[in-house]
Amino acid sequence: MYIPTYQDMLDAHERIRPHINRTPVRTSAYLNELTGAQLFFKCENFQEPGAFKVRGASNAVFGLSDEQAEKGVATHSSGNHASCLSYAANRRGIPCNVVMPRTAPQAKKDTVRRYGGKITECAPSTSSREEAFARVQAETGGDFVHPYNDPRVIAGQGTCAREFMEQTDGLDIVVVPIGGGGMISGTCLTLAHQAPETQIIAAEPEQADDAYRSFKAGHIIADDAPKTIADGLLVPLKDLTWHFVSNHVTDILTASEGEIVDAMKLTWKHLRIVMEASSSVPLATILQNKDRFAGKRVGIIITGGNVDLDRLPWIK
Repeated sequence: MYIPTYQDMLDAHERIRPHINRTPVRTSAYLNELTGAQLFFKCENFQEPGAFKVRGASNAVFGLSDEQAEKGVATHSSGNHASCLSYAANRRGIPCNVVMPRTAPQAKKDTVRRYGGKITECAPSTSSREEAFARVQAETGGDFVHPYNDPRVIAGQGTCAREFMEQTDGLDIVVVPIGGGGMISGTCLTLAHQAPETQIIAAEPEQADDAYRSFKAGHIIADDAPKTIADGLLVPLKDLTWHFVSNHVTDILTASEGEIVDAMKLTWKHLRIVMEASSSVPLATILQNKDRFAGKRVGIIITGGNVDLDRLPWIK
């Protein structure tokens, strides 16, 4: 298992610079007052494909040799990685095949197709996803870019934390949503070298809390088909992301479905930006643990903004 290095992250940042946005950082006086902390929101929902995963996907795609790129790339994803890999592949002019669960939001499927990605649908479970992907890759021969358990992807995601620290002049705590662990692994990779004093806390839905249980048990516990409104956080940790989580994460906090929706509404209203339920989990956990964050400079990574506007969770 190759563990990406800080130099890999620096190399990734140079490689992907022409293909990503240096996303802004937003603040809200109301949310600061509500939480008792000074909150800084890194808006990765402002990436062109609407999610942070364009960083890792671009690093993988543009790191391929011409010979490797001939057959394109392939992956499985609940949505944002599929969209971002399709975007990066489109910019390089190579094919992209993705396996997505049938239950993935239509907005994410539409984005994949807009960037030229070819979708194969599967049942909404990790085992079904991996079985369908094995067939697709055998047929296409595309380079497998794992959504998160890939050194190239983690190095790319780590560039977000590098920008974040530069834009805020440092943070006491960074809170990151956790599913498979790609973004938090990249955050750990960067901050362990750049700001080792900064705490890294993962935020997870109660109804998909396998990372929380893994963290407490000291080994990976994987759920096959959890159900949560935070659809970007359904997948389990893998060996590479577990390495970063187990060695560098300070704690994992969880939030209920109702708390996630409430935090989503708050950020839509007071930051005035569109974000996914998955991106709202960090604020939800902060609101439930105010004493832990009071008086601190807290960074929150808004991981994505690809939302089905016809199916917002607070509209019955």
